[in-house]
Amino acid sequence: MDIKQPLGLETKLPVGENQLIIYTLSDSSGETAEAVARAALVQFPPGQASIYRLPQARNKLQIVEYVRQIATGRSVLAYTLVLPELRETLEAEAKLHNLVTIDFLGPLISTLEKQTGSKPLSEPGRLHLLDETYFRRIEAVDFAIRFDDGKNPDGLTQADVILSGVSRTSKTPNSMYLAHHYGLRAANVPIVSGVDPPEALFKVDPHKIIGMTIDPLLLHDIRSMRAKVLGMSPETDYADLEKIRTEVRYARRIFRDLKCHVIDVSSKAIEEISSEVYLHLRQ
Repeated sequence: MDIKQPLGLETKLPVGENQLIIYTLSDSSGETAEAVARAALVQFPPGQASIYRLPQARNKLQIVEYVRQIATGRSVLAYTLVLPELRETLEAEAKLHNLVTIDFLGPLISTLEKQTGSKPLSEPGRLHLLDETYFRRIEAVDFAIRFDDGKNPDGLTQADVILSGVSRTSKTPNSMYLAHHYGLRAANVPIVSGVDPPEALFKVDPHKIIGMTIDPLLLHDIRSMRAKVLGMSPETDYADLEKIRTEVRYARRIFRDLKCHVIDVSSKAIEEISSEVYLHLRQ
């Protein structure tokens, strides 16, 4: 069957030449396939490959044309398709063109079917249905905004978790990540050298408080770059190494007083820090 223009495909796909392209194809948003591909790709040196997402692939004609274009370059096709007929079409076409494919979802669905004795629903997009979990996460994101950077300290008792630390220890991005990915109501409270934290912080269950510490030299680099971007003087206390060391020591004393769990965020990704926070809260 000669297909020149499939349904839903209006432009030609980029073709991998010097650099490998990992195409992530899905009959839904494609977020899952892309996330798994990125998790694998970060284990390799930068520049080895790029990722190109192909969402909403809902018909055989579209998939056939995608495969034909992708197979003309240095490519790998990773996919999450819940409909068996689409998976079969993709694999058959890929075999014709000697295209390497990775099925992220099919083997797990087949295993679950055998182990549970239940037939899969085979409904694309069910992961993103507007359910209770979705609305809880939206509420948590709103909470993180309202209680960001020490705002409304009297409401700290409502939080599922409270992140505390000196400036530039990634309190805000971690609060948002915890809200969006885990549905946790996360507040954050800055620690400022010589300034007492809000009294409300000492009335919260210490298990819910996370002290975020960082290597002073790394924080100096981060703040120096930040000061440069903001046009601040290089001599500012904000980026002074000795002042930073004093801040970090002061924060650690506060954490001891709070008897809270402490995480060293030095050179850690947001996902890694938030995962550590989540695991601590489950204990």
